[in-house]
Amino acid sequence: MILKKIIIYFVFLIFITSCAEYKNQNKKERNYYSSSGFALIYKDSLFLDKTIKKKINNDKFEVIHNSLKRNTIIKIINPYNSKFIETKITKTANFPEIFNILISEKIAKTLELDTNNPFIEIYEMKKNKTFIAKEGSIFDEERNVAEKAPVDEIEMDDLSKDDNKNIQKKLKKNNFILVISDFYYVDSAINLKNELIKKLKSNNLYVKKINNNKHRLYAGPFKNFNALKDIYISLNNLGFQSLNVYSE
Repeated sequence: MILKKIIIYFVFLIFITSCAEYKNQNKKERNYYSSSGFALIYKDSLFLDKTIKKKINNDKFEVIHNSLKRNTIIKIINPYNSKFIETKITKTANFPEIFNILISEKIAKTLELDTNNPFIEIYEMKKNKTFIAKEGSIFDEERNVAEKAPVDEIEMDDLSKDDNKNIQKKLKKNNFILVISDFYYVDSAINLKNELIKKLKSNNLYVKKINNNKHRLYAGPFKNFNALKDIYISLNNLGFQSLNVYSE
């Protein structure tokens, strides 16, 4: 009888331990959102022509994202000058896929973004009990502290000046090409090109032979991202989605 009780006790103990280990394995820390790319700076005309369906206040730190939920805390960084702000997602809404985020003019001015090439980095922050929207820039003292911190804690703030200069030079020197579609027959590409010239009122459209079975219709080249933006949005409004952008 005593032996039976001992066996039952050990079976129960193993069961409890297994459950605890299973719960711990499932309590993995989730991956926080991060991305780099171009920002769309809000203008009322974007709402009026139905490029976006929601408004924001250009005099405030307001942000629209297409996947992050409202009130998600994020840090937005201008990698060229290391200036950043911490704010919350104001609204969730769709906007042209070429952009990573939609921001107010106040944010763009605070970060001193180049409006021709508004390149930014975005990082989702862990939630704190209290939050105050703030702006700032990374100074030498903060960099010294960051260097002593664990790697996973400084990924947001460890901005290499040399890398930033290389990125900036690359963006300024390279031209951008917007690929609209590839066709088997050259006549199909030319016909669509002629239709789009009428609708877009732009002659900056060309057909290039890739090989005997592929003919590419593209727009460009554009000297900067801002010059490409308008025709990209116009094509989106005509129903062209997931357009590819290349630099040359």
